[in-house]
Amino acid sequence: MGRKGNILAGLDIGTTKVCAIVAEVTEDNKINIVGTGTSPSKGLRKGVVVNIEETVESIKKAVHEAELMAGVEIKNVYTGIAGSHIQGFNSRGVVAVKNQEVIMADIERAVEAAKAIAIPPDREILHVIPQEFIIDGQDGIKNPLGISGVRLEVLVHIITGAITSAQNIVKSVNKAGLEVMDIILQPLASSEAVLTSDEKELGVALIDIGGGTTDLAIFVNGAVSHTAVIGIGGNHLTNDIAVGVRTPSAEAERLKIKYGCALRSLVRENGAIEVQGVGGRPPRLLTRHELADILEPRAEEIFAFATREIKKVKQAEMLSSGIVLTGGSSVMEGMVDIAEKITGMPARKGAPANIGGLADNVSHPMYATGVGILIYAIQQQGTEDRRFRNGRLFENIYYRMRGWFREFF
Repeated sequence: MGRKGNILAGLDIGTTKVCAIVAEVTEDNKINIVGTGTSPSKGLRKGVVVNIEETVESIKKAVHEAELMAGVEIKNVYTGIAGSHIQGFNSRGVVAVKNQEVIMADIERAVEAAKAIAIPPDREILHVIPQEFIIDGQDGIKNPLGISGVRLEVLVHIITGAITSAQNIVKSVNKAGLEVMDIILQPLASSEAVLTSDEKELGVALIDIGGGTTDLAIFVNGAVSHTAVIGIGGNHLTNDIAVGVRTPSAEAERLKIKYGCALRSLVRENGAIEVQGVGGRPPRLLTRHELADILEPRAEEIFAFATREIKKVKQAEMLSSGIVLTGGSSVMEGMVDIAEKITGMPARKGAPANIGGLADNVSHPMYATGVGILIYAIQQQGTEDRRFRNGRLFENIYYRMRGWFREFF
């Protein structure tokens, strides 16, 4: 429908919003945004689908809006997965190199050996991400193909999730008339969009503060070292305001966006704000200091949980690049400051960069996951189900998911 390039569609199904982003991929694998669509999300709770029909309607609206803007028909999408059911851990596998030179089959056998761990029957491996390879005791190898040796060892980060949560995402997308090409863990997607390769090499913690969850991805020496999903997000900040000042959730969200500050000491103008009452009760006045007093403890809690996860990483002291905040809730005034205060590390906001086309439409932290899904999709395109490139192993989760569906239905 009017476009000649390779068209990809990413679908970020979040707790607060569903976002569809359509991009044209250039010959040098750069992204040109050609269409976006967003719709309020009502069918998810803490990143997990709890109402299929409402999720389907949100997907349809967002995709239709993106189709109209891009002038293309979307038939298949790449999408993300999150939720507190996500668990990440590190593992290692060792194999003998058959012909004294590492070939693709050796790498696959090493990764399979690392995956040979006990996993509960209701969970499935979503991602296996090599961190480094070791050949005959020589560590720090990113791409072992062609290197001579007799013993190949791989250190990997394995991410698992609840089978049913993944199935419900796919079911919702399918009911909206679309096919899922692949699924990616949302914090990994966000990291593709907002982190630089230098930050990953030096060590960095990405904290993606969404509506229902806060997602964490920690990189050391250019590879994923730890992932986690914390069951607190921006909706909890909104709910605290709603309860604290006795106002409807929609009004609480407006107050958070327009007047909210996560650190009381940063509030300069302490003017009175008129707050709508509940059930026809008269409005009342609130100061910005009082609003910050409600928001600050919850913001501190989010970063205290994040700090606890960061400390689980053995090389936590090696995170020289500090913290990068992204996600819709990261834009509130004071979030960077309170992140630095609680974690004791330098912090910055991260938004999608190095993209063309309608880049202004998505150059906001709330679109980090959606854009990241597209970047991941480009890396996946035009290849078999599994392969190794630039020190990374890619596996198409969705092909394995079809096996999960057969097991359960």
